[in-house]
Amino acid sequence: MRFCLALLLLVFGLVPARGDVVDTAFNRAIAQLEDALPQLPAELFEVDIAAYRGAITFRKFASRYWGGTVSLQVVEASGKEASCNRFAAFVRLPPEAGSVSLVLCPQFMTEGADALRTLTILHEMVHVVAGPNECRAMAFAARVEYAATGSFTDVARYWNANSCEGSGFSLP
Repeated sequence: MRFCLALLLLVFGLVPARGDVVDTAFNRAIAQLEDALPQLPAELFEVDIAAYRGAITFRKFASRYWGGTVSLQVVEASGKEASCNRFAAFVRLPPEAGSVSLVLCPQFMTEGADALRTLTILHEMVHVVAGPNECRAMAFAARVEYAATGSFTDVARYWNANSCEGSGFSLP
């Protein structure tokens, strides 16, 4: 009995709490943005960098796109979210009552996907600040990742699936 209890404590003690996974993803995304800031203009792909920084760091920002002050609510999805069948995360748009929701799906929590979680946060936060354009969000996230690290995640499949080639946005 003691062995089973010790084993359970060991196993559950080694598995990070879901909140830790989310906090780590946000902290990594914030760190990449901070590292990239010296190389970014005040506005990139029609994304106001100051508003983006406010949203990702403080979860509240002044929005030219949505008008007024908007706060971010992070929600872990239940099994009932149909969009979670296709996405690791998504943003419910437009904002309601001055708040926009970033929904994190179960696959967002996949073990060993730290870099993808960081890219997902960078990408989804573009939707939070500047609206639903998928090509803008991916181009912006890749540009931040590249400015911070010198490389960016291969997103060619995503880029092609969303017909971004003729969108006016570009990858680094």
